[in-house]
Amino acid sequence: MADQDSIKVKLEVPSASRRRFLQGSAALVGGAAIMSTLPQVTWASRGTGLETTAAKLGFIALTDAAPLFVALEKGFFAKHGMSRVEVLKQSSWGTTRDNLVLGSARNGIDGAHILTPMPYLMGTGTVTNNQPVAINILARLNVAGQCISVGREYQDLKVGVDATEFGAAVAAKRAGGAAVNAAMTFPGGTHDLWIRYWMAAAGINPDRDINTIVVPPAQMVANMRVGSMDTFCVCEPWNEQLINQGIGYTANTTGELWHNHPEKAFALRQDYVQANPNAARALTMAIIEAQIYCEQPENIEEVATICARRRWINAPYADIINRMKGTFDYGTGRVVENHPDRMRYWNDHASYPFQSHDLWFLVENMRWGTLPTSLDTSSLISRVNREDIWREAATALGVDSKDIPDSTSRGKETFFDGKVFDPENPMAYLDSLAIKRPVA
Repeated sequence: MADQDSIKVKLEVPSASRRRFLQGSAALVGGAAIMSTLPQVTWASRGTGLETTAAKLGFIALTDAAPLFVALEKGFFAKHGMSRVEVLKQSSWGTTRDNLVLGSARNGIDGAHILTPMPYLMGTGTVTNNQPVAINILARLNVAGQCISVGREYQDLKVGVDATEFGAAVAAKRAGGAAVNAAMTFPGGTHDLWIRYWMAAAGINPDRDINTIVVPPAQMVANMRVGSMDTFCVCEPWNEQLINQGIGYTANTTGELWHNHPEKAFALRQDYVQANPNAARALTMAIIEAQIYCEQPENIEEVATICARRRWINAPYADIINRMKGTFDYGTGRVVENHPDRMRYWNDHASYPFQSHDLWFLVENMRWGTLPTSLDTSSLISRVNREDIWREAATALGVDSKDIPDSTSRGKETFFDGKVFDPENPMAYLDSLAIKRPVA
């Protein structure tokens, strides 16, 4: 196993010159007040030439893609000079990957709403037939907001964050000769890691005690209906829809496993960013502005209405609105209003792509043997994570300094089972995990 330094990323405070970038051109404002100032600050109005006004961006039908929908429908892309942005539905994360590999020059896409680990898995060639494809992360799209659901055959157990009783039930089912499946959306992606962590914390080995299968998000409910899986992890609206159709219930929302955990990202092909640095910043500005819009309480019903439309998620408004507002009916009689682990698009630094979070995703993929422990994470993160572009975009928009983190690290992270991830000592975290299969 590699030594500690080989998987430690440098978590540096940004330089003063970077923090001052464009600062003098926009007044710093905070909270809802930011929205009244943003229309005055665009790359076009600043005289910064855009190399292109076009971009093709992919998305999966999930509520954490809302900033892309809103950026297009509310005109934020166009306001920042990106008048020819297309936001294109992808059928699965595998399709997103394939179209990113192609790029728009070959009828694919330039960027996407994406599972945060995917740019790293693509950049190492892990999921691209050992042919690395360079992808940059420019922003995080949200924190929390995913759920782990179970089928109604386990209704009496009222499974929650503790999966111990669920583990006993599936062991008995398997001993009787029946297949037992846990579904996620992409190997090594966020949903894969959340459901594996949840099960492993209860002593369920996800490689030995249950079959871990891949199912596209929009097909989760249909597959649970026909008995193809016992549990799944996915974003909304599919967990709420499962309950509304009487097929299963929510065991937990993943923020209960790790409060304010990072989730999806906004990513672009590296060659797009290199050829179009001003356009990449403009796209990021539009995304940030859309995230602020999505976060404001007075806009939630409109955002839910937008998400429900056929061109976006194509799901009933009733399957979207409650959890977007923070009302969680778990389907077990438990109802939580104003849930502390609801999805955040902007608050709590939801948009900033902390490098320490990217490091956790890499280490967790080492845990399951998807990535080798010898991986030079520091170098990889420096190539993939473009938090510098996020800072430039946020500063140009006049984002309040309190909403721009001082460090690329959020520091130590504590999980529901008491495990602690210290980005300064990632090996200690990996060593503390009882169930794992790392490879050197």
